Amino acid sequence: MSRISVRGFAVASATAVTAVGSVVGVASGSTAQTNDAEATASDSTLLADIPVGQQAQVQTASLTQQASIQAIAADEGAKKDAEEAARKAAAKTAIAKKEAAEKAAEEAKERAEAKAAATRSASDFPIQSSYTIAQIQAMAQQMVPSGQFQCFSNIVDHESDWRIDAVNPSSGAYGLFQALPASKYSSAGADWRTNPATQIKWGLNYMNDRYGSPCGAWSFWQANHWY
Repeated sequence: MSRISVRGFAVASATAVTAVGSVVGVASGSTAQTNDAEATASDSTLLADIPVGQQAQVQTASLTQQASIQAIAADEGAKKDAEEAARKAAAKTAIAKKEAAEKAAEEAKERAEAKAAATRSASDFPIQSSYTIAQIQAMAQQMVPSGQFQCFSNIVDHESDWRIDAVNPSSGAYGLFQALPASKYSSAGADWRTNPATQIKWGLNYMNDRYGSPCGAWSFWQANHWY
């Protein structure tokens, strides 16, 4: 039987590197390394106790074992990284789908409101001899989609202060939206001079046709101070 420890070749291979380091420590006079070597050697066989012909095999086995351990650790790290990346991607996708659904729902609501507003006409409102600003604004709120009303209101505020008979002394532009010529309102109804609903209908159609929406018109107005 060879001089390998009775614990076997596997134990020797697992401690070979430590044993070699201990021997080097003894040669350099390191007491700490010598003590460590003695503690290790008490439970296994030093490299020097292994026949010369088998020392290379022991060292090779030890290095192979270390490489295998490192490979397993690397695989575990890569697996964890992949799982974390997949989790983040799934969360990002879920958020994107939620935002898309909310946007689609909001757009559907606006389309429904716009369709309902488009079916309204001046005849849907009682005719009065005069109208307060609050009454005109209330009409507009019933005709303009709720998500677009603030933009719509901003334009009317700047153009006419909600006065249906406002006139620009320089150009002759007229009404809530300062149409030029004023006769443009007639495409929405013959009573455009006296009925705010007729002017509102014309203004909403104009903004939708030219800018896509009142908010599109307001964005243009902010950049150019006209629309």
